[in-house]
Amino acid sequence: MFELIGLAVAFGVSWFGYSTARRFVRERLRYVDAALSPGAAIMAGLVAAIVAYPIVWLLPIVGPGTAIVFGLGTGLGTRAGAVDVKRGYRISSGS
Repeated sequence: MFELIGLAVAFGVSWFGYSTARRFVRERLRYVDAALSPGAAIMAGLVAAIVAYPIVWLLPIVGPGTAIVFGLGTGLGTRAGAVDVKRGYRISSGS
């Protein structure tokens, strides 16, 4: 039962990291050339995993794999946001 809860938490954290990083790069960092490089995605993923590791170490249900999944999701979201900027994808208000 706890494994299933841990898996759900890992999935949710991964989705949160991906969507937040993608939106942040697409909306806030679209004019920063360094944020659009592939190295920025790797660095964002590593930093996210390192920051998340002490937090998941304190939680009883999740393990260090959750921090790695969070870092992976953040790195992939950063890269996806950079690709969105290069393709000219923008979020409009709908009007």
